[in-house]
Amino acid sequence: MIRLMRRGPARGRVAVSGRAPARRLASYSPPDQPPLSPAHEPGGFGTSVWRALGVFRILTMVYAAIVSLVQPPGRSGAWCVAILVVMAVWTAVVTYAYAHPRWRTTPVLAADMAITVVLILGTLLVRTPDEISHGALTTPTVWAASAALAWALRWHLAGSAWATLAVSAANIGVDRGRPLLGTVHSLVLILLATLVIGYVMRIAERAEAALADAIRLNASTGERERLSREIHDGVLQVLAMVRRSGSASGPDPAELGRLATEQEAALRALVSAGPPSEHHEGLADLRELLAGSARSPHVHLVTPADPVLLEAPAAAQVTAAVSAALHNVKHHVGAEADAWVLVEATADEITVTVRDDGPGIPEGRLGEAAGQGRLGVSQSIVGRVRDLGGVATITSVPGEGTEVELRVPR
Repeated sequence: MIRLMRRGPARGRVAVSGRAPARRLASYSPPDQPPLSPAHEPGGFGTSVWRALGVFRILTMVYAAIVSLVQPPGRSGAWCVAILVVMAVWTAVVTYAYAHPRWRTTPVLAADMAITVVLILGTLLVRTPDEISHGALTTPTVWAASAALAWALRWHLAGSAWATLAVSAANIGVDRGRPLLGTVHSLVLILLATLVIGYVMRIAERAEAALADAIRLNASTGERERLSREIHDGVLQVLAMVRRSGSASGPDPAELGRLATEQEAALRALVSAGPPSEHHEGLADLRELLAGSARSPHVHLVTPADPVLLEAPAAAQVTAAVSAALHNVKHHVGAEADAWVLVEATADEITVTVRDDGPGIPEGRLGEAAGQGRLGVSQSIVGRVRDLGGVATITSVPGEGTEVELRVPR
């Protein structure tokens, strides 16, 4: 990792460090959170319905096997077993496929319907014409409705109509053109079920899309309100002061220039930071906390592109230590003094470096301040980091500025 802060030579430097046994903080990997999506996408209502269809397919396959055992085939038991095996294999394949949106494609659904039609017609190899004429069920029985329901889920009302037509043609082919009353009743039930499923699925998709739009609108409104508060607390107040001070003599140009510079830096930080992110398990992004405490034209913050996650209490303590270091720069070097804050992150620790180009700290000055009861450095900076199991090192070279390095375990 490239260090952007220069260090002074070892000779003549003042160093203060604090150490404590390392206390390991919780590691963290951002969870995969699928975005709110229409019903046919992951995480939507439709995913649950497709998985329920897989359960229905498994149960109806078991029912078909029980029917074949209760009513043994009169023509060929071998063909009956073969059809049941194909049903079991295809059930496993299509249940897995439908659980993933990328596999709910037209070829897969067409293959599902084609296999269903072939297995229905396979009843002619299992049952005798006499069995069929006396009302014997087709070998797949109600399992055949699974493909029709899948079409209804995918293509709604149009899918239910075409699927029912395909299943009806296969059943009529088994009945040899003389559909029995039971067959007609079964087809009517399939048609009604697919129509209802298709209609409900269509309404659910529209409702979920409307909910997603409402959530996005609410988030947009909240972000707009947040930005308005930030701008009101800074830029608008400065502009109001300029308006109120618009007399003949006018406000102090130097003061206006300073305020304008500060608000420019604040606006740039606000625009570049974007909306605050949320993390789970009590973790906070150290970059966001430091950006909030470093809103000054004289503070230059350099952070990694990825979130720098720490337990929220630890992140707050590190931010407070950095704020204390920046306060020391402003108090001892000057309000116009520049400071640089560099954040480096590895898998094991986080390093925050605060650097200034001031006159430096005279040798022995920190010890003298601690002896006088002025514990800003020893407590506000070193003590905070030590309590986190980390190390705070203050390096100062006369005439070359001061560097405060905070190293905290993750």
